[in-house]
Amino acid sequence: MPDKKKETAVVVSQEQIATDIFSMWIRTEAAETARPGQFISMYTNDGSKLLPRPISICEIDKENGTLRVVYRVTGENTGTEQFSKMKAGDTLPIIGPLGNGFPLEKAEGKKAFLMGGGIGVPPILELAKQLHCEKQIIIGYRDEETFLRKEFEENGTVYISTEDGSVGTKGNVMDAIRANALSADIIMACGPTPMLRAIKNFAEENDIECYISMEERMACGIGACLGCVCKSKEKDHHTNVHNKRCCKDGPVFLSTEVEI
Repeated sequence: MPDKKKETAVVVSQEQIATDIFSMWIRTEAAETARPGQFISMYTNDGSKLLPRPISICEIDKENGTLRVVYRVTGENTGTEQFSKMKAGDTLPIIGPLGNGFPLEKAEGKKAFLMGGGIGVPPILELAKQLHCEKQIIIGYRDEETFLRKEFEENGTVYISTEDGSVGTKGNVMDAIRANALSADIIMACGPTPMLRAIKNFAEENDIECYISMEERMACGIGACLGCVCKSKEKDHHTNVHNKRCCKDGPVFLSTEVEI
């Protein structure tokens, strides 16, 4: 695959959908080839911030040449805060789509768990839209701000867990699976490392094929800096050590390929 080139994307719309959570649609050439599970690197227009922010793709609209990203503002004077202030018509440099996506063909004819937690929730939406199989969508939130819930309910059977018990099952996504006595043949998940570790262990204990999208902090986004490596079972041909680069080799991995 040739290296992706930086392009100028145009903001189509932006809105705040929960506390510190923003939804932005951008017009970009990346929409032509983007797949569920991939991400884009978004640059601010602030020259003092040289590194891009990797943001997962939430929705893909090939017909209109647009992508939706849903992201969390992580603090004051951060790149994500600068993105949150952008309005329709503004422009920003991006590179994408980057990384690999979820292997949709693996789920054909199977009963699937689609699992997201925290800011790992958004990339599961396009996956739910494009997968044509029996889908059980298990989403974990902190509290009653269940952003994207309506969109998920339009694309599968939804089960929700909240840390404070305000909606759905009190606890995490694994608690929701147990509370509803759910079962599946395949799992596709994105979320924080503790959540993915629990899902990976559950999948191995129950002999379920499982794909996880790793949420590592990425710098370059193209596999050059090695700032986002995760531990792998096999040696990486690039570094000759037990590492894989989340941005280049992932972010989606077969769960048995990586150690978390």
